[in-house]
Amino acid sequence: MQPADGALEQVVREEWGRLVALLLAQFRRLDLVEDALGDAVEAASRHWPTEGVPTNPAGWLMTAARRRVVDRLRTEEVSRRKQPLLVTEAEQREEGARTMADAGSLVEDDVLRLVLMCAHPALAAESASALSLRLVMGVPTPDIARLFLVPEPTMAARITRAKKRIVGAGIPFAVPDASALPDRLDTVAQTAYLAFTAGYAPGTGPDLLRADLAGEAIRLVRVVLGLRPDEPTLVALLALTLLQHSRRDARVRDGRLVLLADQDRTRWHHDEVAEAMRLLTGPVLTGPIAPLAASYALQARIAAEHATAPTAADTRWDRVVGWYDLLLQVSPSPSARLARAVAVAEDRGTAAGLAALEGLEIPDSHRPAAVRAELLTRAGDTDAARAAYDQAIAACRNDVERAFLTEQRASLG
Repeated sequence: MQPADGALEQVVREEWGRLVALLLAQFRRLDLVEDALGDAVEAASRHWPTEGVPTNPAGWLMTAARRRVVDRLRTEEVSRRKQPLLVTEAEQREEGARTMADAGSLVEDDVLRLVLMCAHPALAAESASALSLRLVMGVPTPDIARLFLVPEPTMAARITRAKKRIVGAGIPFAVPDASALPDRLDTVAQTAYLAFTAGYAPGTGPDLLRADLAGEAIRLVRVVLGLRPDEPTLVALLALTLLQHSRRDARVRDGRLVLLADQDRTRWHHDEVAEAMRLLTGPVLTGPIAPLAASYALQARIAAEHATAPTAADTRWDRVVGWYDLLLQVSPSPSARLARAVAVAEDRGTAAGLAALEGLEIPDSHRPAAVRAELLTRAGDTDAARAAYDQAIAACRNDVERAFLTEQRASLG
């Protein structure tokens, strides 16, 4: 990969949401903003390899996109044969907004505004979350499709419809008043949860994890929790994400996947574990809570079993299985059932784990086949294990995970 390509890929991955938020705050035209930013990225792909990567890549994209929006506004005004009032206004604003992508409080507020705009009741919750993931977090559409367990074309169409609905309905880019916030919090929480998952376990690409995206999702949860400090859903979600994020430095060694049992636990972020444990034992989660909050809390308690076990061998798998049983009652999902099967295998043996996997399929996911391959290997059924690894490798679109699966299959001889 050329340096310019890598720089462009990085700035798009890390700054896309902030750039969209800043442009939208200035021009308030979602249709123009996305197109203009896309044009700016395309222009960068042509100019940077020959002219060099600018000192401030995000600023370069912002300037190029802003000029594109202004050009479009001028064209619209001319076509309507009216005075270019919008252009004048935009140019005046431009004078006062030459800096961008600084991680200041204004930018953070703008990101939250964008997420809350996407959480507007005019959009279905799933569409709102999908749009936020693409628009604010810059998660690739194929990864969003995998998070929602739908084909990529279906997700692309869903995101397009959501954008058109926002533009067509004139949904404002603004934080709703306090009375409207509770109705949107679940969607915002679900968006943050999915964004964290996209960073914790990317479905595609060369990275085993995208710590910056996962960290941004946690930051978003903290921002919203600052507005609603006694909201159980947010408290449970923050505990869950902190516990999982605390293992980030130990999950990869020399670019290779390190399984939980093999991780160096001294590299875990124990301050984050301690904060999560305080959240889990706080008064907010001691009373009756809504199903979504209960789902996050139960997942957090599962993560806490791993985080607090002195060694992998000391993990209380019986309690992990019990938490999964409760989770499946509150929020049944194929992913939870798969994770439970892993826990059952550790607690009750390989045969029980394979039985728990029976009939489980997750469309476009390699993980059921990967787990089955591992358990078949343990059971000594090498031929069946090879076949399962072949199935997993064919379905896997993450480079690091695919390399791991390939090594595992090769070790079978």
